[in-house]
Amino acid sequence: MSSRPRRIHYGDDPSQFGELSLPSGTPKGVVVVIHGGFWRAQYDLSLGRPLAASLVEHGWVAWNVEYRRVGIGGGSPETLDDVGAAIDALADQDAPVGRVLAVGHSAGGHLATWAASRGRHDRWPAKVALTGVVSQAGVLDLRSAYDEHLGDGAVAAFLGHVPGPGDDPVDPARQVPLDVPVHCVHGRADDTVPVSQSRGYVAAATAAGARAELTEVDGDHFVVIEPATDAWRLTLEILESL
Repeated sequence: MSSRPRRIHYGDDPSQFGELSLPSGTPKGVVVVIHGGFWRAQYDLSLGRPLAASLVEHGWVAWNVEYRRVGIGGGSPETLDDVGAAIDALADQDAPVGRVLAVGHSAGGHLATWAASRGRHDRWPAKVALTGVVSQAGVLDLRSAYDEHLGDGAVAAFLGHVPGPGDDPVDPARQVPLDVPVHCVHGRADDTVPVSQSRGYVAAATAAGARAELTEVDGDHFVVIEPATDAWRLTLEILESL
């Protein structure tokens, strides 16, 4: 029987915490769950709880993380600071740290994919490195997301300005190729974050020599985070392969 989630704080801010859940038996690895919501305060880690529960049922340690969001002390770089610190907090837990994957939805897909590159930058030395990423309908190109006005201006609100070259360290599209695999899962009918975000990222990453793949599924923006769907079943299979 799996454990109940244990709330762990990785900082002093009320949003700097996560919920750690352990499976019964020897875990397959750790999956960091990073929720979406266009980086805004009204969305929280409750979005990730169903996925965390499913991951534990399938033998994974689940680390469902919260972070400061726009409106409550977040944005760039604070949100990024928190995601990096949350991942590194795994080094201080009893859970074994071997294979550490990240699954992120929407803006969480941005954060998960960014987190795989964070060790390249002096501000974010990585104590715990990710070994693979699954981006679920992720916002992976901040410039095109800004141009397309995704999330009613969410990118400019997150950055605090119009995106430009100075934002390359926080833009996954500008950090290819990564040293770890990235697998995108995206609904073809997604009208919140269009599938072009994932298509463009995978094309750029593979052209640069990275390991990146795209699995397109039937459905909208949220089908990928509903545990009863084929999209989530495929995501579990992808995690096994990373």
